[in-house]
Amino acid sequence: MSISVENICKNFGTQKALNKVSFNINKGEIVGFLGPNGAGKSTLMKILTTYILADSGEAAVNNYNVTDKINVQKSIGYLPEHNPLYLDMYVKEYLAFNANVYNVPKERIAEVIAQTGLTPEAHKKIEQLSKGYRQRVGLAAALLHNPEVLILDEPTTGLDPNQLLEIRKLIKDIGKEKTILLSTHIMKEVEAVCDRVVIIDKGVIVADKKLTDLRENQEQVIEVEFDYRVEEQLLQKLPHVVQAKNTGGFVYEIVFDTTKDMRPVVFDFAHDNQLKTLQLSRKNKNLESLFTEITG
Repeated sequence: MSISVENICKNFGTQKALNKVSFNINKGEIVGFLGPNGAGKSTLMKILTTYILADSGEAAVNNYNVTDKINVQKSIGYLPEHNPLYLDMYVKEYLAFNANVYNVPKERIAEVIAQTGLTPEAHKKIEQLSKGYRQRVGLAAALLHNPEVLILDEPTTGLDPNQLLEIRKLIKDIGKEKTILLSTHIMKEVEAVCDRVVIIDKGVIVADKKLTDLRENQEQVIEVEFDYRVEEQLLQKLPHVVQAKNTGGFVYEIVFDTTKDMRPVVFDFAHDNQLKTLQLSRKNKNLESLFTEITG
């Protein structure tokens, strides 16, 4: 077990930041950790990285209790939301500084530079780098001591679309060898990178699902506008319908329990009932829908 969290509680005065939080992450998993602002994500990550102590409960990284700070810190690579870089240092200089802290061989610097795609920028000062390359420097520093677990807090915040794709690919590649806990607000990022999602709300775990299960169980929503009002009971007789409701005027939202595209079925329904279809669109109930439903 790479990460184990059992009944963790943490209060800040009268505010209950974490309330009996429990989950496990197996070796080799990439897990997305989601929640609204103030849900408790950063608090739990600070506990796992030994920056703060829980009030009660148990947490362990690579079988080391988080109270064993030295061994836990050797086991993890941490990239905080606000990447703490020394901007006036050169890339290699900064990584050499971190290598001394971790007491790792200097040859490791060249390895992480190559691994994170920093080679073209390695001769520059950090202040000269784009946000995307600064994030690569942070990841390189987190990987220097070859930790088994990476904890990444909002690693793609502020990146442009191209940089975002590059960092996502890098995280995915690193995840082939490491266990990764990834906190983010970007649902597409989780769907693109992660194997599993854990959602926290108001200090409580409200969902823990594998992405494959989520995709298999996706419902499909068809939004259609006819030129005349239709009885909802007629729409509910269509195959695979879970729900059909009028959302205003002649617009209807129909939920189907299938991944098969049901737009042709709705179009045929309109034709058979001498209706005109003014608009017809499809959307899947994806991770974003699940997140919104669960956290309100």
